[in-house]
Amino acid sequence: MRPLATAAALAIIPFAATTAASTAASASTAASASASASTATVTAAQTPLPVSYDFLAQATLTANAPTTPPPGANNWNCKPDAAHPYPVVLVHGTFANMDDNWQTASPILVNHGYCVFAFNYGGATADDDIQGTGDIAASAQTLAAFVDKVLAATGAAKADLVGHSQGGMMPRYYINFLGGAAKVDKLIGLAPSNYGTTLDGLVTLANLFGARSLLDNGLASGCDACAEQEEGSSFLATLNAKPTVPGVGYTVIESTDDEVVTPYTNAFLPAAANVTDITLQNQCPLDATDHVEIASDPVAMADMLNALDPARPVKVPCVPVAPLTGPPGPVPAF
Repeated sequence: MRPLATAAALAIIPFAATTAASTAASASTAASASASASTATVTAAQTPLPVSYDFLAQATLTANAPTTPPPGANNWNCKPDAAHPYPVVLVHGTFANMDDNWQTASPILVNHGYCVFAFNYGGATADDDIQGTGDIAASAQTLAAFVDKVLAATGAAKADLVGHSQGGMMPRYYINFLGGAAKVDKLIGLAPSNYGTTLDGLVTLANLFGARSLLDNGLASGCDACAEQEEGSSFLATLNAKPTVPGVGYTVIESTDDEVVTPYTNAFLPAAANVTDITLQNQCPLDATDHVEIASDPVAMADMLNALDPARPVKVPCVPVAPLTGPPGPVPAF
């Protein structure tokens, strides 16, 4: 199994180990629920899927199963209902894959009645544990093809996209340059690298996902997406010449404790009528989520749901959230 730890993460591995058994049991339950649901056309989860908010424990267990969809995702018989007319496509981040990135968001979305789909992009091979390192424009073409597949299967007119890190920024290339504006209703970015990051931020992310050798071997040859996500890159200059387009709703959810997108304000999009920028600590000072845990943070997950369906808002919880491992205690249902 590839490492998923910095020195800070290593200090809390024992905690992850104690939760691994229960997380594995949850994954088994989720897989069974997904398998039974796939035998018939469905519009929502038939049995609620278990949800864990510990990113480290989940990713440690699932990192070596990159082609396995996260719980509840990729049920190609799922048909959106009137309450949730658009399927949700999950877009993972740099050095991650669809399985280890979406163990929290996928079951939450399915439990709330969404048809959910996930895919891999930008890896050296389709089944490589480490994805999201290739040329971002090429990855956007992969996203475009996958969205077309989802729309064809579901019969939906558009899709909503939820992305983490690069996955919250790369879809903007699809929207701006590859026809995505006509096929995307909303884009929700969790700590997206919209205006790039410093090299220190990329090194931190590589350490977290055990991919430091890609950086040590040279940004251009080892990780095209890393070079393109550096603050001030020509790729980002081209992308950000048009930050948003009319007709698409954009929500950015970010933490002041993001150690990868640095400064954290680089995640945010310029103010516009169709843009909502959310700083988690303005809602909940107890939330100390970092760049990776934000994909499992219950505060961010509630914001995600509210961005997707503002007509049916859930209450945003305010609970302590630790970097990497999430809440040390129970989370109110939402």
